[in-house]
Amino acid sequence: MRIHPNIKALTLFVFLSFYAFAKAQTAQVNVSQDAKIPQLLELKNELSNDNELGDHYKIQIYSGNSAQAGTMLKRFRNKVGTWKSDIEYETPNYKVWVGSFRNRLEADRALIEIKKEFPNALIFKPDVKR
Repeated sequence: MRIHPNIKALTLFVFLSFYAFAKAQTAQVNVSQDAKIPQLLELKNELSNDNELGDHYKIQIYSGNSAQAGTMLKRFRNKVGTWKSDIEYETPNYKVWVGSFRNRLEADRALIEIKKEFPNALIFKPDVKR
């Protein structure tokens, strides 16, 4: 079986056209960025991992004077201690806050565990500090 010369020429033309088109699609991109961008991305990642960005819930186990807040914080860390805990000052009280939960369901599950030792614990959504 012989192939007509026009078909050979057409096939060669199509092949070369696609080859040229494919070669035309290659490019090189140079990106220049501020040296602080990787540091900012790392900081954002750390804050996201600690749930310090966006909406979140916390559990309050105590509100009152400074000495008792310190005692409650130590008691929490010794008895439960599963979640991050801190003392926050909101005039005129010192408050012991636990966790930083992404949603209400996570906070409810933690509250069940915490209420075994701290029956007055409650869930709240803190105001975002700006």
